[in-house]
Amino acid sequence: MKLLFVADPLESFKIYKDSTFAMMREAAKRGHQLWACEVQDLIWRSGGRVTAQRARALTLTGDALNWFAEGERSDLVVAEVDAVLMRKDPPFDSEFFYATHLLEQAEREGARVFNKPQALRDHPEKLALMQFPQFCPSTLVTRSEAAIRAFHAEHGDIILKPLDGMGGTGIFRVGADGMNLGAIIETLNKGGAETVMVQRYLPAIKDGDKRVLVIGGEVVPFCLARIPQGGEVRGNLAAGGKGVARAISARDREIAEAVGPLLAARGLLLVGLDVIGDSLTEVNVTSPTCFQEITDQTGFDVAKMFIDALEKALQHP
Repeated sequence: MKLLFVADPLESFKIYKDSTFAMMREAAKRGHQLWACEVQDLIWRSGGRVTAQRARALTLTGDALNWFAEGERSDLVVAEVDAVLMRKDPPFDSEFFYATHLLEQAEREGARVFNKPQALRDHPEKLALMQFPQFCPSTLVTRSEAAIRAFHAEHGDIILKPLDGMGGTGIFRVGADGMNLGAIIETLNKGGAETVMVQRYLPAIKDGDKRVLVIGGEVVPFCLARIPQGGEVRGNLAAGGKGVARAISARDREIAEAVGPLLAARGLLLVGLDVIGDSLTEVNVTSPTCFQEITDQTGFDVAKMFIDALEKALQHP
């Protein structure tokens, strides 16, 4: 098959931990052709079809530093590849939103896109949590400073985060003393111009923010617990958290088996659920990661499970 990865610049990949690279490596092992482009390479003209301008044909070299060789660049009609894998990292901003519309047009022209563009729009990563209130901790979504202060007064110890971030960027904890709450609200809600998510602080974070992967509606049997280090409240690997792979708990499985098949039916082939203790805190759909950490520590081949699911999905229109 010919696979097109819509991703961040290839030169920015840290291949020892990058899940998109793990997908590419498994796909190449099976003889599939690899192509890549960035979001800004997508173009549509009336009377034509969505095209990835100057798409890059890739061959993996096996070298840790110069990890790919690039063939001749060419304009690639998106509907003419067998599958498109949308792996652009957040922020979930206007440009990401526009990219989903271009990819949806490509779908109308015959493309198969994973995760499905409409499903990506319908499940912005923080806000998708609202669909599963039975599993989430006490949570508030608002622009209102007064509402945030009331939530803090009620719970005493809270986490505040922007809606469009990733990797722990812009996440704050405010304890019972309310230290810096006003400044943090100003930073995040921009004077009431931007919406913020606020959650009750979960002490179980000390045992890790667990990434539970669901592929094609099936739960990966191991998760990656991302454990905060030093004085950090954030377990995200990008924020210095330590990743420890574990067998998923009964509660992890309960959440994933309730949420995963529903999301798969909506066109989300790959979902990353964030679970702290017994609570679902985020639903990640843009470019869920942790494939390599889980595989390296447990021997369970997550990329193989993913490419198996992709091939299976492509057998069914």
